[in-house]
Amino acid sequence: MTEIVNRVKESGLISIDLADYKPRIEITSIDFADLLWQRLVLKEKDFRAWAKDHDWSQYASKAVFVHCSEDAIIPTWAFMLICSQLQSHTNDYVVGSEKDLEKELIRKNILKDDISKYIDGRIIIKGCSDIAAPEFAMVELVRFLQPVAKSIMYGEPCSTVPVFKRMRS
Repeated sequence: MTEIVNRVKESGLISIDLADYKPRIEITSIDFADLLWQRLVLKEKDFRAWAKDHDWSQYASKAVFVHCSEDAIIPTWAFMLICSQLQSHTNDYVVGSEKDLEKELIRKNILKDDISKYIDGRIIIKGCSDIAAPEFAMVELVRFLQPVAKSIMYGEPCSTVPVFKRMRS
């Protein structure tokens, strides 16, 4: 009886699952629409009073996206003021959509990875994953890995599409 050999495992291929970079932090939002007078205008005095009295500690250990769901013009300083307050409680915040925030969190998770384990590696980035912005994540992974990888492929070990191959020197 012959022993079954896992040739994929022995090939030295490094498989990366995008799900490993999926944000694991709770996501919440601050919507300027809730702070507008008649859902139209931001009154500076009322807004500053809200910012002063708001419980900013509720955002500790959370990721926050700051946006306005109403069609209103919000002055730039108002975004700056909110983000200035968030800074003491979380480093994970963006002005934009929830998807913008998820992209930023994905980028941060990729950059936290140990690049040394990919040096001269033959890397496969798995294509199927439950992640908010798979194209973004794949491009960020290529940007991260290409300086050190021997090759980068997309797909599964049994069926890959070449993306990058370092030229021999």
